[in-house]
Amino acid sequence: MTGHIIKNLVEIKDLLKGLSQEQYSRKLEIMTDASIGQHVRHILEFYQCLFKGEENKEVNYDARQRDLKLETDIHFTTKTIDNIVNALLEVKSDFPVTFIADYSTSEGQKPVQIQSSFYRELAYNLEHSVHHQALIKVAITEMQLTALVKDTFGYAPSTIRHLNKICAQ
Repeated sequence: MTGHIIKNLVEIKDLLKGLSQEQYSRKLEIMTDASIGQHVRHILEFYQCLFKGEENKEVNYDARQRDLKLETDIHFTTKTIDNIVNALLEVKSDFPVTFIADYSTSEGQKPVQIQSSFYRELAYNLEHSVHHQALIKVAITEMQLTALVKDTFGYAPSTIRHLNKICAQ
């Protein structure tokens, strides 16, 4: 599975190579004033949270850092992707983790705790990344930059397999 995640992160890294700093951090109305950089930051910080929780066997995506440099500095973001890829290359086995989340919209509520596993959370992070890549594709389409990515950027692997099957018929 880590190979699929690395491939996904490389797709993002390849996109970053073709963007200017301005394009990366431009807030677009069609994205409710979000930028490509904000979506990339969001993707990467989920991976960072998971690896941070490796030691205490807990993951809480609500506690992410929200590092604004990740949404404005392509060079820094590229290095962060490389660090995550290196961490993925070190993954050797699965282990139990406790997923912690607060789904309430008001203060004072107790977070839920759900038993999960490191591999299950890696799978979730991959699905989460694909979802945000689909949103990023809206932004690059709006900026007329679709030549920077494959047609299947932001598509789930099952969708790509389905489309390949239809084309083969």
